[in-house]
Amino acid sequence: MLDIGYSLSRRFPDPPQTDYRRADVQALRHDLFCGDVYLADTKADREVSTAWGWVPVLDFAWALCDIVEQLDRDPRGSRAAQPQYAELDFTESTDRMLFERRFGWVDVEADWMHGDEPPLTFNHAELRREARDFLHDLIADLADMHEGLADNPVIWDLQARFPRTP
Repeated sequence: MLDIGYSLSRRFPDPPQTDYRRADVQALRHDLFCGDVYLADTKADREVSTAWGWVPVLDFAWALCDIVEQLDRDPRGSRAAQPQYAELDFTESTDRMLFERRFGWVDVEADWMHGDEPPLTFNHAELRREARDFLHDLIADLADMHEGLADNPVIWDLQARFPRTP
């Protein structure tokens, strides 16, 4: 079972004068809501997580949804034997999360994992559903904390682009 989560950093707070209703894509993706993120295989009790405190968590959720779609470009879908690759790079470092889809399964590993540690493996449909749920839950949490965020047109577009899936 897949669990995706986050924690916000107290070391890197958002600027107090931020107008969340009018924040642009750059601010929403890179300048606000810093913290840490994780993807966990709860059945195997393993995770890939950051511990830096500066990861823009909304950008992570947004990028993860983009990656899941990128891994689904082969028209054969879960029947595709040819591996499909994607990576999520962290702007402030050289570290990356690496994604490889083959058939209906996605392997997830990170540059900071130990070489002998196997990747986490998730069903692609589950990863899509959980990534979108994480995005919507994160936006709801952030909107509860930051007045005006729920009224931001960028947030509306993001939610429409990646609707929850059954």
